Amino acid sequence: MSDPSPTVAIITGASSGIGRATSITLSKVGWSVALFARREEELRSTAKECPNPTLIIAGNVTNEADVKRLFEETVKTFGRLDLLFNNAGIATSGTPIEDLPLEKFQAVLNVNVVGTFLCTKEAVRQYKKQNPQGGRIINNGSISAHTPRPNSIPYTTSKHAVTGITKSTALDGRAFDISVTQIDIGNALTKMAKPLGMGATQADGVVRPEATMDVEHVANAIVHIAGLPNSVQVLEMNIMATKMPFVGRG
Repeated sequence: MSDPSPTVAIITGASSGIGRATSITLSKVGWSVALFARREEELRSTAKECPNPTLIIAGNVTNEADVKRLFEETVKTFGRLDLLFNNAGIATSGTPIEDLPLEKFQAVLNVNVVGTFLCTKEAVRQYKKQNPQGGRIINNGSISAHTPRPNSIPYTTSKHAVTGITKSTALDGRAFDISVTQIDIGNALTKMAKPLGMGATQADGVVRPEATMDVEHVANAIVHIAGLPNSVQVLEMNIMATKMPFVGRG
């Protein structure tokens, strides 16, 4: 049997930035999208830009009950699930490790790692039991999953962990037509990345502006991957501004 055309997606962190752009772009090409984030008003703003049916669910990726509710309501509304984009994430940087409070380190890991785990867990559960079986997971990694910025231990640690989740899920999901991708995004022009265009600390301590790219290019890349049949897996993808320092960073 050939793979069915994908139709239903869950996007975490859909209230702004990459999540918002991806939700709108997926909707424009025919997907039904469940929008998930903490800020309901901002989710409604995203939904207004989506021409296809959407479902708005406010909640926290670190709360297992919220995550379960997200998946239950999505399947109840749309009948199945074809894509999970684990996009929700936070960052803290610029603090030397000796000055970093434990609670700040844990907060980043809770959102970026535990949140990704909880959503992946529910997606795999749904993918295994639905008919036709299978689905796709795309994890928002980072350039920092490969090369850190100075004084960024919480974020860098979390994104290395996301790589582990990506590869383990790809392996364990192989027999069930579950495909998994990590997209490592560099300097997409969102509110979180905007300061990089003004000046970012380099490995030698110099602060200088970095090149950025329109977030729509990221959304279009995700839409391309999402539209592939589950028999095709893009395990890792890097997308960044051409002039961004990464190759040879440091």
